[in-house]
Amino acid sequence: MHADLSRSTFRPERHYSAVVAQQGRVQLDADLNEQTAIQLHQTRSLAADLIGPHGGPRDAAGFRIEYVGGKHEIDTLLIHGGRYYVDGILCDADRPAPGVPVTGEENEQSAPQPPAHWTYWDQPDGFRDPERPGDRLPSPAQSPFVVYLNVWERSVGAAEDPALREVALGAAMPDTAARLKVVWQVLPLSLAELEVEETDPSKEVVRAAFARWAQRQAAPSARLAARSERPGHADEDPCLVKPDARYRGPENQLYRVEVHHGGQAEDATFKWSRENGSVVFPVDELDGTWVQLVSLGHDGRLDLDVGDHVELTDTAHTSRLEPQPLLRVEELDLPGRRVRLSAEPAGGVGRLAHLNPYLRRWDHTAGPRRKGRSTALRGGAVPVIEGEWLPLEDGVEVYFAPGGAYRAGDHWLVPARTATGGVEWPVDTARRPLLRDPAGIARHFAPLALIKGEGSSVDLRLAFGPLASSMPPADAAALAAEERARREEQAAEADPSHGRSQTTAEAEAAAEGDH
Repeated sequence: MHADLSRSTFRPERHYSAVVAQQGRVQLDADLNEQTAIQLHQTRSLAADLIGPHGGPRDAAGFRIEYVGGKHEIDTLLIHGGRYYVDGILCDADRPAPGVPVTGEENEQSAPQPPAHWTYWDQPDGFRDPERPGDRLPSPAQSPFVVYLNVWERSVGAAEDPALREVALGAAMPDTAARLKVVWQVLPLSLAELEVEETDPSKEVVRAAFARWAQRQAAPSARLAARSERPGHADEDPCLVKPDARYRGPENQLYRVEVHHGGQAEDATFKWSRENGSVVFPVDELDGTWVQLVSLGHDGRLDLDVGDHVELTDTAHTSRLEPQPLLRVEELDLPGRRVRLSAEPAGGVGRLAHLNPYLRRWDHTAGPRRKGRSTALRGGAVPVIEGEWLPLEDGVEVYFAPGGAYRAGDHWLVPARTATGGVEWPVDTARRPLLRDPAGIARHFAPLALIKGEGSSVDLRLAFGPLASSMPPADAAALAAEERARREEQAAEADPSHGRSQTTAEAEAAAEGDH
């Protein structure tokens, strides 16, 4: 997630069940976030174990799909409300009820009912555009297609949701905690992409083909390693760090290496940030290459400067996982809170206030140095070069494993610490850095329906019933045993000798009389 973190410490392979706070100790964001991650992992693992890869409650399953052909308008899907679980993650398709404004009329007390469904075009995290041919639904008249659920998580800060900011702290203060959001998107998928050749496949065939496709899509396809190496020019640096430190930065940092454009290595690019990509600036207005911001930053470390590379994006493009061109800051207008960029941002980005546009700062200024000179940037991002160590800054280096296939948004986190003069990264017994899969984005998929035409679809969802049921009635043997026990208890209460012989009872009575 893009957030101002010290580091991310949750590792499921360690099997920790809780974070235990100790008195008199410093409380760190990493500890609190690990506790949240542990609980989410436990809850979602339990749900997935009980439900399976996907499923919904039998009486409240969501995401029932109806195809509506566009006789006069564009084709769409109706997405009915309810709940559905994908790999243990709850997806809620219920639409919130609209608010009731105060009008002074008598009927303002009647609460309006929420709409029964979303549509393909207004689903909350889809941001589909009818003007984009790639967003339009296939025609089932030509070939049936599958409708599926794409689920992932992303972070949301005050730049995207101003309601998260506590205004009582004042505009000069930074925001407080960020949020994690489950993103669900209902999308179409052709049978050809599932490698199904039948024109009228059965439900079982489609589910099996989708499971294979989803496994391929979810599997990580690129690996990276990181290390810190004392750069050759370290002796020329001022004595701000220890002379033998491999990491030469003056502050602790959490480096984020993120894939910008995906594809094979020859086409892929990446960007990096020493602040985990958390330095963002909400946009007030866009005028050509000039961008007016709400603020230019809170201090010299978290502000903008000429030469910085920034990405102008918004909620829609972030949810669609569509990276935007990385532009260079050419000029600053401090009194007017404006920056001039090296080019005009892409059309359709940053011009709609309700999509909360913002600038995100990235910290690379040039590509890695190879053979004594810097590699040229490609579209403002750094080209992926596999099989060799690529220097970022201050001794931090990364290595992309050969043969990777890269997806936009996949990222790795590299904590760098001044106390050790190095980076925190797993190594083997010979102290060689280990290759790791991306820390995110984790993608999850579930089939919803096979669309054959209007009014003709096959429901691919699964359902589960409640575990609780009526108490089972007792059998005849159990009832007879209970009746015998009841009679024996009544007989014992009616017998003053409590089952003892008459002689014994008389002897005990005489002994009590002597006393």
